[in-house]
Order: sequence, then structure tokens, then C-alpha cells
Amino acid sequence: MRRREEGDLAACVTALAAAHVHSGYPHLWPEDPAGWLTPDGMTAAWVAELGGRVVGHAALCGNEVSRLYVAPGAHGHGLGARLLDAIDAEAALRGLRLVLEVQTANTAAVALYERRGWVRRGTERQWWGTGAAAEEVEVHRYDAPAPPPGAVVTPR
Repeated sequence: MRRREEGDLAACVTALAAAHVHSGYPHLWPEDPAGWLTPDGMTAAWVAELGGRVVGHAALCGNEVSRLYVAPGAHGHGLGARLLDAIDAEAALRGLRLVLEVQTANTAAVALYERRGWVRRGTERQWWGTGAAAEEVEVHRYDAPAPPPGAVVTPR
């Protein structure tokens, strides 16, 4: 696990393509995948490596966990949890209470978040995409587990 560097983007896109084929994440393939991995407001990003290859990614945008995925060939090594650990540590340094949204169909991600104590705050239908490519999807909204007593958290 390490901070993402500019030179990692091509490998991140390759891992993203594998995740997309395997699990449908992201739901709509972006026209510019490298740009999609660097959204406006991104605070920091990390990569997960296995055998010297980038196989996972996560970003922090404000207080939102974003662009979190692990390539299917690297599942089962705890990399998704380790990416979340990196974001948790950064959020703690910044005094942030994390939030995220996940498509309800992504049952593996839902299970990870719920195992780690994330609290589902709602489920809603959203329109993703534009024009004829727009699709209605269902997403869960989560808040991170409550911080330990005495922790200072910046309000959202």
C-alpha cells in the first residue's frame, strides 16, 4: 500500500478495466479512465500492489471514499480493507468523518463496508450517465463507524 504517483495511472486503468469486466465497477466505463481516477476535489489517492504490480486503488475526495477497487485476480488478499485503512488513517489526521456511496449490486463491497462497521444511512435511486446512456441505479449511502471517544471530527 502506498500513495499513488503520476506514473501509476496506466496500471491503475488496467486494474480498473479488469474490475469493470468482472464486477461492473465503474457502472459506466469513463471516456477518460485516467481522468476519472483523478476527480475534482481529490485530496489523496493510494494504490495496492501485489507481486510488484498495481492491482487496486482508492481516493479521498473531501471526506468521501471514492474510486475504490481491486482487480479480480487480487481478490482474497485483504487489499480492499488495506486501502480503506490508508484512507481511515488520512481521515483521522485531517479530523474527517468519512462517507461513501456504493451501488447495491456490488455485494462484495457492501459486505466489506458492513463487516468494518460502516453504518448504512439510506438507499436511493440515482441517474448515472447522460442522454441515451443514462441509467437508473440503486445506491447505499454509508457513514464511517463512529470515531473513538475524544476524537475531534470536522462536521460535513
